[in-house]
Amino acid sequence: RTLYLKQKRLIEGVTDDAPSDEDEAAASGQLDTERYANLSAAEEYLLTLSVNGYGKRSSLYEYRVSGRGGKGIAAMTVSARNGDVVGSFPVEESDQIMLVTDAGKLIRVPVDGIRVAGRSTQGVTVFSTADDERVVSVERISDVGDDDDAEDDADGVEGDEGSGPEAGNESPDAE
Repeated sequence: RTLYLKQKRLIEGVTDDAPSDEDEAAASGQLDTERYANLSAAEEYLLTLSVNGYGKRSSLYEYRVSGRGGKGIAAMTVSARNGDVVGSFPVEESDQIMLVTDAGKLIRVPVDGIRVAGRSTQGVTVFSTADDERVVSVERISDVGDDDDAEDDADGVEGDEGSGPEAGNESPDAE
């Protein structure tokens, strides 16, 4: 590595033998602050949840790219405490998730409240389940806006003028 740095300085016309600060940082594997800020801004997270209500966020930088015929990558430690993995998907800080259990319980949790942990750790409690209860479904909610706007859109209030039975547009089956 030092031979490469000396050759680089010779090509650039640097005549003294003392290595520059940039050369020392490159040799030690350190990132400059601008490069570190760019990597941090581009960082994405993978949320992994288990059937017993445990979950974690992990940086996608921790997952290697596996080619065809790969054996897979462990996303969460499967244990008696955690149970099997029920879902794993990319999330952003502003997202929320909705968890549903086999007993009919439903909870909505902000993603930024879930701890960032390593790829092969067990995770933290996201949803406390009873001993005989399991998480059966999890869904990411990415567009979190005003609750009033969401209710209007869900009820179909906006943009429905001129349609439906009130406007005389009944279906042919309705008699």
